[in-house]
Amino acid sequence: MPSERLHIAVGVIFNKTRDKVLLSKRQGDVPHAGLWEFPGGKLNPGERVVDALHRELSEELGLLVEQAQPLIVIDHDYPEQAVTLDVWVVDQWRGELQGREGQVIEWVALHELQGRDFPVANGPIISAINLSPLYLITPELMEDGDIFLKRIRGFIKTGIKLIQFRSKHTDQREIRDLLVATTDICHELGCQLLFNGKPDDAVDSGADGVHLTAERLLQLDERPLSSDYWVAASCHNKDELEHACRIGVDFIVLSPVHRTSSHPAAEPLGWQHFAELTRAATVPVYALGGMKLSDMEVVRQHGGQGVAMLSGIWQVSHPESAIRKYISG
Repeated sequence: MPSERLHIAVGVIFNKTRDKVLLSKRQGDVPHAGLWEFPGGKLNPGERVVDALHRELSEELGLLVEQAQPLIVIDHDYPEQAVTLDVWVVDQWRGELQGREGQVIEWVALHELQGRDFPVANGPIISAINLSPLYLITPELMEDGDIFLKRIRGFIKTGIKLIQFRSKHTDQREIRDLLVATTDICHELGCQLLFNGKPDDAVDSGADGVHLTAERLLQLDERPLSSDYWVAASCHNKDELEHACRIGVDFIVLSPVHRTSSHPAAEPLGWQHFAELTRAATVPVYALGGMKLSDMEVVRQHGGQGVAMLSGIWQVSHPESAIRKYISG
C-alpha cells in the first residue's frame, strides 16, 4: 500500500427540498468501478480543501458552489490506497448539472442510500447526513408520564429528530410502558428513538436502535444489532472511542467536553482534545457535557456532528425558539 495518504475533497450536494443528494457512479478501470459515490476529487499540492471542492465539482458536474460547510473527515485504509475523505455539505449551488466526464449522475432520496453500493469509506458519510445536529437525551423520570410525553411531543414538533430514551432508576415496568409510548409518538411525528439499555429491549420496544453506555460497549466484541438499527455509544477517552469504531457503531457521544454539575469529578476534555479524538474516529461524533444550543457552530468547527443535550433543554423554561434556531442553523 502506498505510504502517502490521498486527500480527497467530497461534496454532499442537496437538492432544493433537501430530501435528495447527488450521487455519481465510478466508471472505467479504476478501484471501486461501478459503485456509487459522492462527487469530488483529490487535492492538488498546496491546495486548500474548499478550493479543491469548488474546482472538482465545477470540472465534474458544471456546479458552482455558493455555500458549503464541513461535515466529517474520514481516514480509511483500502488495500490499494489510504485515503482521507474531507466531506463538505453543499447547501447552495447553481449551474446545469451534467456528468462532464461521462459518468452517470442521479438524485437519490436519503432513505434510499442504504440500498446503494458504495465504497466502504462512504459509510460514515451516509450516517452523518441522516443524523440530526441535535441529539436529545431524556432525564430520569421525575414527573408524571403524561407530562413527559407531552413535552416529548412538543420538542419533536419544534424540530427534534433524534432522541435517546434514558432512565436508569425508574421501575422497569414503568420504563417499558413509557418507552413504547415514546416510540409511538416519535414514529408518528417522524423522529428516531434510541434506547439506552439492552439491545434486545430496544428491538422489542420498536425503537430505532440502541445507545450503549461505555460499560456495555466494552463488554461487546461485535456490533449488537444489524444495520437496520442505529447503534450509538458513549465514550470518554481514546480507548473507548477506538473500541466503538472497531465494533462498528454508527455514531459516538463524547463527554464531558466541559465540567458539569452532575459529574464534577470528571476531568473535562476541552475543545482541543475533543477535536483530536473526533478526528481519530471513523464515525460521526456528538459533544456532550456542559453544552448549550449556541455551541452548535463551535462543535462543527472542531469536527463534531452536533451536540447531545439533557439539562440544557429539559431544565430551561422555553427551549423551543432556541431549538428551532440551532437546528436550522
